[in-house]
Amino acid sequence: MRTREIKRLYFIIRVFLNYGLDEIIPKIKFTLPIRIICHCLFWLSNKHKDKTVGTRLRLALQDLGPVWIKFGQMLSTRRDLFPAIISNELILLQDKVINFDGRLARQNIEKSLGSSLETWFDDFDENPLASASIAQVHTAKLKENNKNIVIKVIRPDIIPVIKADISLMYELANWIPFFRDGQRLRPKEIIRDYEKTLLDELNLLREAANTMQLRRNFKNSSLLYIPEVYTEYCREDVMVMERIYGIPISDINSLKKQGINMKLLAERGVKVFFTQVFRDSFFHADMHPGNIFISRENSKNPQYIGIDCGIVGSLNKEDKRYLAENFIAFFNRNYRKVAELHIDSGWVPPDTNLKDFEFAIRTVCEPIFKKPLVEISFGNVLFNLFNIGRSFNMEIQSQLVLLQKTLLYIEGLGRHLYPQLNLWKTAKPFLEDWLHKQIGLLAILNAFKEKGPYLIEKIPEIPDLIYGTLKQYKSLHESINKFNFLLQTKQVKQNKSNYLLIVGVICLLCGTLLKIFNSKNIAIMFIIFGIISWIIGWYRIDKTN
Repeated sequence: MRTREIKRLYFIIRVFLNYGLDEIIPKIKFTLPIRIICHCLFWLSNKHKDKTVGTRLRLALQDLGPVWIKFGQMLSTRRDLFPAIISNELILLQDKVINFDGRLARQNIEKSLGSSLETWFDDFDENPLASASIAQVHTAKLKENNKNIVIKVIRPDIIPVIKADISLMYELANWIPFFRDGQRLRPKEIIRDYEKTLLDELNLLREAANTMQLRRNFKNSSLLYIPEVYTEYCREDVMVMERIYGIPISDINSLKKQGINMKLLAERGVKVFFTQVFRDSFFHADMHPGNIFISRENSKNPQYIGIDCGIVGSLNKEDKRYLAENFIAFFNRNYRKVAELHIDSGWVPPDTNLKDFEFAIRTVCEPIFKKPLVEISFGNVLFNLFNIGRSFNMEIQSQLVLLQKTLLYIEGLGRHLYPQLNLWKTAKPFLEDWLHKQIGLLAILNAFKEKGPYLIEKIPEIPDLIYGTLKQYKSLHESINKFNFLLQTKQVKQNKSNYLLIVGVICLLCGTLLKIFNSKNIAIMFIIFGIISWIIGWYRIDKTN
């Protein structure tokens, strides 16, 4: 571990100890070495004893920077795993991180756009509307049409902090394979994917492109609305888009006052997610409550509003098909099919005992069905699945980590909106319909519809393609015939050469025998003839080859 990583690790431990977070380390045998190190190597006491543990955790994560804030945002969606005193504070990390100076934000925006803000905007507010881990948002109006917009600007000087944390993660990942199950987790691949995702989020041009793609995918949809992006004002560190006025998804009281059906809203959230994953192969992968709002326009037909599309995920056809079949097999309690899919996909070794693996999956998954979400402890399910994976050498798939994180967000949202939501019952009809469309006549028609314009464009070229194919076939046929003729000719020559070698050997043997019986003259003739035949035979073989 290099000096830079050691310094960063020391800073992280010091921050946690300054906020007294060593108190939340469980006092169990497994954590004993950690607690001993904290007490022996660092003489730092809690400097914030007047604050609650939730506040101290939130402030510590803020001090540590964007990577840790993102971690806190993910934890904030799992209100089932933490007491309210912690989860209520972590929610503030979604859009109420300590902001930086609005005058500095103005300077950075003007530097990127190349002129004063008043050239394009009116009513720029230096007080941020929202502030998050990577950027903060200011309101303004477009001069050209007087539309209300928001300007998103990247926080200054955060890239070195992010790179320092990522570098430390890589160093710590080198130690994970030495622990039990460490190699199976493939930590470096997971960190590499997370690094790419985080650095991509720093490029607001990429976020603008993601936002426009999602907007096209849900154009005229009653499920999800994505605000418009004004690309002419977008740069790598600045993004301008339409301002929205929805109700935050976390504001349950306001949603209920609006008369919104919470059960329908929760079910639509699940449908929005699965539509993005399986229909579009392009999904919003940062769906924490700070990025989701509900439209005020139609309470009977609630519509989601999504913002902050910096992190997106995509799946190829094989991934989608595998996931859908796995989900359906789970829903139908076909645990043998689940086990077979895991083996076929390479998640577990091919020599895995299918019956044992099926029984282990059944043991974990059977209790979760036909129960409302509020009664299911997904923490225990994941823990048990981890133990199954350890027993059968199942590898963690890094390409699905982003999807798994998003599923955690969706589960957290469903629990928050409507605790009785049956996630499986809501998703099953959607997946069955999607799988049905992937096979049979309907799938063929959809494929033709998708590729029809390309095929029609190629129709005029078909005669030329047929002529060219026939010409190539004729040429190939002639080449094959010529090759066969040459091969036969070569074989004939080869046979003649072999005969000469045999004749030469016989003549040499005969000459040797005649010499023994004192017929020297005849023997010499046979020997000379045999040598000549031998030489000619080898010469012809060499020439033929």
